[in-house]
Amino acid sequence: MAKTEALISGFQRFKQRYFGDNQGLYDSMKTGQPAKILMIACSDSRVDPAILTDCDPGDLFIVRNVANLVPPREDDGHYHGTSAALEFAVDHLQVENIIVMGHANCGGIRALWQHDGNHNASQFIHRWVSIAESAKNWVRLHHANESESTCLQACEQQGVLVSLENLLTFENVRKRVESGQLKLHGWYFDLTAGELKCYNPATQRFEQAVA
Repeated sequence: MAKTEALISGFQRFKQRYFGDNQGLYDSMKTGQPAKILMIACSDSRVDPAILTDCDPGDLFIVRNVANLVPPREDDGHYHGTSAALEFAVDHLQVENIIVMGHANCGGIRALWQHDGNHNASQFIHRWVSIAESAKNWVRLHHANESESTCLQACEQQGVLVSLENLLTFENVRKRVESGQLKLHGWYFDLTAGELKCYNPATQRFEQAVA
């Protein structure tokens, strides 16, 4: 069983780093957060965005959910955690970049890929990952004779593109993109190789990230 004492020890190191050695950082953020980048990432414990990008507190506004998905806009009166965070980031923080970051070996995408249509298989997971059903269909069409591992990677990457498309169903996002105030990015972290790839609309491929 994992012990929480290690987390408390970690907090002590964090406190020393940011409230001792670098106290000015949090002093500058007492009245609000300065983040201008929204990162939508997976809940997977292996892909923490702040760790992967070596960011400090205040650099990123982060939304994490299973399979790093953005649902299309819905006005149904239900609870929408991802949509609420998106609204806050765009309308209140006025972020200048939104990054959807997928990753290799994603359990949520695997659940989507292997789902056989049995809606009783999971209470919440399969309904959620069905947001990326069009990604699964695209892979079945274009990678019909490929191995499962190739199909899964393609589905992980197509899932990122589905979320980018869904972002544009939100009027506040679309207007800021059209005015040039907001840019959308698709990233893919290959945790098996330690590589980060960025989607290039010109080539329609995920390519090695270059600073």
